[in-house]
Amino acid sequence: MAIQDNASPMGLTVGPVLYHWSRASLTQFYADVADSPADTVVLGEVVCSRRREYKAADWLSLALELRQAGKEVILGTQALIESEAELRTLRERCAQDDFLVEAGDASALRRLQGRRFTLSPHVNVYSREALQEHAALGAVRWVPPVELDLATIARINPADDPVRTPAGEAVQTEIFGFGRMPLAFSARCFTARHYKLPKDECEFRCLSDPDGLLLKSTEGADFLVLNGIQTQSAGLQCLLDRGPALRGAGITRLRLSPCAQGFIEVLKLHHAVLREGLDAAQALRELNALSLPGALVNGYALGGAGLEWRAA
Repeated sequence: MAIQDNASPMGLTVGPVLYHWSRASLTQFYADVADSPADTVVLGEVVCSRRREYKAADWLSLALELRQAGKEVILGTQALIESEAELRTLRERCAQDDFLVEAGDASALRRLQGRRFTLSPHVNVYSREALQEHAALGAVRWVPPVELDLATIARINPADDPVRTPAGEAVQTEIFGFGRMPLAFSARCFTARHYKLPKDECEFRCLSDPDGLLLKSTEGADFLVLNGIQTQSAGLQCLLDRGPALRGAGITRLRLSPCAQGFIEVLKLHHAVLREGLDAAQALRELNALSLPGALVNGYALGGAGLEWRAA
């Protein structure tokens, strides 16, 4: 696989929907994505197996439709496996060979060994040696953990000396470029706890919070977001104005994580800046004018606190 140089267009990936949306909302969302400038779409429930608006057959049917629309489709797996039923789902997803699979955690690696697959940001890869080990298993693309800064990413998988698979394929680096950052998972469902409900009798309260449940600090500042068993940042990672720095770090793809309002406009603005030369400052003004669920942040990517925003 050729290394993408600084003049090459940045790939745009729509990450999996991390929230519990209704079936109608999911259907409309992916119809819009099919007509969008996205290259790649990651499908599947990766947070909580109780969210069953789409069944396994529905995801596969949707994957075929998106492929026909010209998209690369990757099937995601859960980041936290807790039951035999979830293991069965994992095995079935890894057994199919029509689409690439994204390993949500180490549970998927043994099933995917020897095949081409991608690594989600939940797989702990913090060094070149770790990435080389995963590449030896078959990983052809990785999404670094969200707290890694660009300088560290560049040292792990530089553009001029990328990690390669046993077949010689260069491992691509795809950064989490937009959206609320996934920070942690727990066996406990914090959304159910908020509503004073048992986890197994949660009444699917996540449906009431299409962008998660905002948690403020004691000083009243937006701090974290509760999304079932997942904890996210309140701020939205945004690297829209960092194109040269991203390419300099060997990054060839940007992952945009869906939000309930304005996401297609977000996707179009990234396309306009990274592929068509739209001024990044203008795009940021338009982005800030959208009804997004949080403030823009970029601190982690620049080596600072995750909730910071640093102007280019």
